[in-house]
Amino acid sequence: MKKSLIALSFGGLTIGITEFVMMGLLPDIASDMKVSIPVAGYLISAYALGVVIGAPLLVILGRNFAPKKMLLILALMLTVFNALSIIAPSYNFLFASRFLSGLPHGAFFGVGAVVASRLADKGKEAQAIAIMFSGLTLANLIGVPIGTYIGHNFIWRYTFVLIAIVGLLTFLFISLWMPQLEKGETVNMKKQLEFFKRTEAWLIIGITAIGFGGLFAWISYIAPLLTNVSKFAEGDVSYILILAGLGMVVGNFAGGKLADKYSPAPTTLSLLFIMAVDLVLVYFFSYNQYVSLFLTFLTGAISFSVIAPIQMLMIRTAKGAEMIASASLQGSFNIGNALGAFLGGLPLTAGYSYASPNLIGVGMSVIGMLITITLIRIRKNDLQLQST
Repeated sequence: MKKSLIALSFGGLTIGITEFVMMGLLPDIASDMKVSIPVAGYLISAYALGVVIGAPLLVILGRNFAPKKMLLILALMLTVFNALSIIAPSYNFLFASRFLSGLPHGAFFGVGAVVASRLADKGKEAQAIAIMFSGLTLANLIGVPIGTYIGHNFIWRYTFVLIAIVGLLTFLFISLWMPQLEKGETVNMKKQLEFFKRTEAWLIIGITAIGFGGLFAWISYIAPLLTNVSKFAEGDVSYILILAGLGMVVGNFAGGKLADKYSPAPTTLSLLFIMAVDLVLVYFFSYNQYVSLFLTFLTGAISFSVIAPIQMLMIRTAKGAEMIASASLQGSFNIGNALGAFLGGLPLTAGYSYASPNLIGVGMSVIGMLITITLIRIRKNDLQLQST
């Protein structure tokens, strides 16, 4: 394995921890900042909105930078902006730092995917990109549980010390191991942005932002779900999150195989249906600890199995605009993050149980299915027109 790809995977690890660890830390942060858990949930939305804004913006601003220089800038932003959370004196300051730390997320993956494919041996481009994203799955399997454990048993700010350290390692490894790749041809952004004129592009963004949001309606409030509904001790949450992370690793690989074997659009439709059914089960059966543990693994697996098919949909749609499309896809996932966290918090604010956000997730998954059906019909009509 090339060291340059390992450097990119550390970036995925940094991003994965900072994005997902907040779900397990909500009770600790809410208590320290003296706000309710639903209000603390808005910190998840703040990060997601940062990704949505930063993904296209930073790709456009840095489009003519040399790849290594751009990645170093993004790694430094990840480190510094996450470090601000360590010293946050108030909820509003923490909200702002979470927004800033989301800015480089999509751009790093967008640029990193292109760089990984250029660094790969011939015929192994997809494997190289997978190595970069392996950092994201390892974050959910190892980094997030460790960060949650630190936050529960010590001080939640120490978790962000850990994130800053991993960010520094990312910067160091890119500096040492990333070759000086030549800058590509000057990018015509007007031509790239024409991608967004296509109906298919916006449907895929909608599928991602709304359908995938069902995951975040579940995982945003997984800590209080496990402690208040399943009646696990707070100290058990960090261990249980390992099950979710393991499910995500398994689901990510399974989704990749499904996307290779079957057409991406019908695969996405089927997986969103399975996600909706799964979230119904979470709502009704999380009171049983054994079932809750199984569903934690299963929900993690199902939710991450959707990623590869959606990515294939976007890649096939965005010919000639892959980088901006890749960054935008990350923004779409985090719109789902923001929507899931916000909408999932509404029934909690109204006084319903900590299982209720999962019903919001069911609705989001069903809407994602309807958008996918629309996309399939449009493509079918286009093929019929072309054949005539």
